[in-house]
Amino acid sequence: MTTIAFIGLGNMGGGMAANLAQAGHVVRAFDLSGDAIEKAVGAGCLAARSMLDAVVGADVVVTMLPAGQHVRGIYLGGDGIIANVADGTLLIDSSTIDIDSARTVTEAAEAKGLHMVDAPVSGGVAAAAAGTLTFMVGGTDTAFGLAKPYLETMGKNIFHAGAAGNGQVAKVCNNMLLGIHMIGTCEAFALAEKLGLDAQTFYDISSTASGQNWSMTSYCPAPGPVPTAPSNNDYQPGFSAAMMLKDLRLAADAASKAKSATPLGAQAEALYALMESAGKDDLDFSGIMKLINGSL
Repeated sequence: MTTIAFIGLGNMGGGMAANLAQAGHVVRAFDLSGDAIEKAVGAGCLAARSMLDAVVGADVVVTMLPAGQHVRGIYLGGDGIIANVADGTLLIDSSTIDIDSARTVTEAAEAKGLHMVDAPVSGGVAAAAAGTLTFMVGGTDTAFGLAKPYLETMGKNIFHAGAAGNGQVAKVCNNMLLGIHMIGTCEAFALAEKLGLDAQTFYDISSTASGQNWSMTSYCPAPGPVPTAPSNNDYQPGFSAAMMLKDLRLAADAASKAKSATPLGAQAEALYALMESAGKDDLDFSGIMKLINGSL
């Protein structure tokens, strides 16, 4: 029986930890939120008193944290995960963070002889709960092979993106493209409405024409055409505008360091920053529709 330490039980981590527990693993769960720990216990996890209480003696450590500074903070140093886990422990970080932090932490783990992957996710809260996430994984072939069975318990699409940090590369590039697509889709629906074409008719046409994209057919930002989309639930978030802005800023930082021009990515970042400034970044990222059509 595998003992897994799971650190970070937020909207995504809570569902992921629950799926590991329901698969029969012993999951020691820790979060700074007592309510999050209590919810994890209700899903079959064991409550850990501290981060170290969770990880010492664990076979696998999975982390799901907000930013690179948090990942570096719990993995590095004398009180960190790397210094306190046993030889042979597998480390999986599913946080979405800057590429440099992911590579720095992995290098520290490998220096101690540990296997580690960066494995950020796509799919949102519903997919985390359902165990249908997509994982984009960076790390050695050996580390990927060790991590894959656990990732398959939490997701349905598992991709090895290459060396350490490449999982983060795939995530920020994908989400930059997603943000750009969403804004373009919103502009098209808003223009169609102003010109007298209703959302359903435009959807029926464009979803089978060259303008078709995931933001339209799976997550339509205009109310009506896709009943399960957040646009039909007052834009309550599956993936918030704040999280999209975080990813766009990570993409901009990576682009700057790589000297790669991303003008549309920069414009998408600026528009989502307007949602942040308006105090509306708690809406779903498809809620950018409200900014585009002037109803924010």
